[in-house]
Parts: sequence; C-alpha cells; structure tokens
Amino acid sequence: MDFAETNLEVKEYDREDIEKNKGMAVLSYFSLLVLIPFFRVRKTSKYARFHMNQGIVLTIVEAIYELISYIAVSIIMPISARTGILVETTLDLISIVFLILFIMGIVNAASGKAKELPTFGKIRILK
Repeated sequence: MDFAETNLEVKEYDREDIEKNKGMAVLSYFSLLVLIPFFRVRKTSKYARFHMNQGIVLTIVEAIYELISYIAVSIIMPISARTGILVETTLDLISIVFLILFIMGIVNAASGKAKELPTFGKIRILK
C-alpha cells in the first residue's frame, strides 16, 4: 500500500503504527467497543487515537440526534398521528447519514487513512 497517496494527515503517523493498529482503529467506530482500543492503545498509538476520537464524536452526535428525534416525535405524535408518522419517517431517513459516516470511518481506518469525517471530523475530544 502506498501511503503517499492517502490523506496528508496520514504523514503524521508512523507506518508501523498504522499497520499494527488498524484493527483497533476499526473497533473505534463500533460505539461502546471504542473502550477496547481506548484502554489498550490510547497512549501508544497516535493512529488509533485519531480514529477513537472520530468514533467517539460520531457516537455522541448520533446519540444527541436520536434523543432529539425521540423528543420531537413524542411531542408531535399526540397532536397529529399522521404528522408524527411523517416526521418520524423523515428523521429515520436522515439518520441514514450516520450509517454512511460509520462506513466511511471503518473504510478509512481499515485502509490506513486518517481522514476526518465530513461535518463532525474536526471536533477533538482526545488529544
């Protein structure tokens, strides 16, 4: 694999680190499974830490979205069932964006790229 062709940010990471910790980086996108790389390689792998941050941010943003969606549907449904169903369906369709971001993160991690996810990728929780 030629790392020169990947995102410029990959240059910050050691090739050996990338190859050794791809699996941990992939686990970072599976919600609570992020705890495995968090406790195993957080301090030793800059590459896995990058993907842990991306996975944690994605999980938090998705949880907030789901909570807001639940509250919105709970408020609208008693007022108008038809409107409530329409709103719920629309919000469910919009939530497909999180699935797409999840897949993008896994593909990037598995292919050795440290590419920020669109929209939320610049948020840093882990340094």
